[in-house]
Amino acid sequence: MTGPSPSAAAAQAPTAGDVSEKDRLLAQYAEVASLAGGLAHEIRNPLSTIRMNLELLGEDVEELDDPRRQRMLRKIERIQLECGHLEEVLTAFLQFSRAGELETEIADLGGVVKEFIAFYEPEARRLGVELSPHLDADLPPVRLDRALIRQVLMNLALNAQQAMPDGGMLELQAYRCEEAVCLDIIDSGCGIDPSAQQRMFQAFFSTKPGGSGLGLPTARKIIEAHGGTIHCESEPRRGSRFTIRLPAADPE
Repeated sequence: MTGPSPSAAAAQAPTAGDVSEKDRLLAQYAEVASLAGGLAHEIRNPLSTIRMNLELLGEDVEELDDPRRQRMLRKIERIQLECGHLEEVLTAFLQFSRAGELETEIADLGGVVKEFIAFYEPEARRLGVELSPHLDADLPPVRLDRALIRQVLMNLALNAQQAMPDGGMLELQAYRCEEAVCLDIIDSGCGIDPSAQQRMFQAFFSTKPGGSGLGLPTARKIIEAHGGTIHCESEPRRGSRFTIRLPAADPE
């Protein structure tokens, strides 16, 4: 048996440029994650102090015999809510900055989806969302980071439930697509207008009041770090379909 031709071998082998580009991206991810961690530390310490003092201030105001007491308490509560929102944005930013740090293993994507469904089903039932999984039994394995893929699924599920405030259907379909595994997450919600679809994966873009605008960008960053893709098809009042495509793992 003859081996591959020199040209074919050269096409299959990674070049020094490919390797150095990958190393550069990994170094860039690590630097951003380090900066984000330092930023989180610098913000969380004073934020924690502010929240603690707000609680103490609220207790003091509660004891006042002053006609302005209720108005003062409402202002304190508003500041506490804003502090909580800042904490949520900070957490979302940390998730976004660290989305490229993978700890991968060979796994069955269908099994990971089943684990997520078992975790999410009680919340879905409470919200009137019916889960409908259709997972092919003989999917090729993929190399993935379980925790980060579950984070993607949770981000997409939260996005879907916000689009179905009165309940609805959430389908999860996993199937083979050429040399990859695809996962469709389909909701029966209000859909996304075309202008929002063009910007939905941009960091900090959100159509929801109080939203961080980092859920979908984080999901895309995680999927792309796995060598995959994610895209959305949606029409107003007709629901949305997010399709994730992950490369099948090398058998060797």
